[in-house]
Amino acid sequence: MVQMIPLFGPVPGGMEMMVILLIAVLLFGANKIPKLARSTGEAMGEFKKGRQEVEDELREMQESGTDSVATETEPATETEPATETNTSTDSE
Repeated sequence: MVQMIPLFGPVPGGMEMMVILLIAVLLFGANKIPKLARSTGEAMGEFKKGRQEVEDELREMQESGTDSVATETEPATETEPATETNTSTDSE
């Protein structure tokens, strides 16, 4: 049997959670806690949305990766080399 080791230690129980909640109320006040929770939830939602967009873009790039390789290996049209002109008016 495999024993799971928590990443951040044991999860606080009932009494520990009550102490943490009491400290939060004392630090932030009862009126600000719902606002903090709401803004934290909105920030997490935006983060998840951004992460999903990045994952979708990466997935699209991987799927079209084989198609774009074929277009990138086509020979480019040759262009005439740029000529250098001397616009200096210095006389020696």
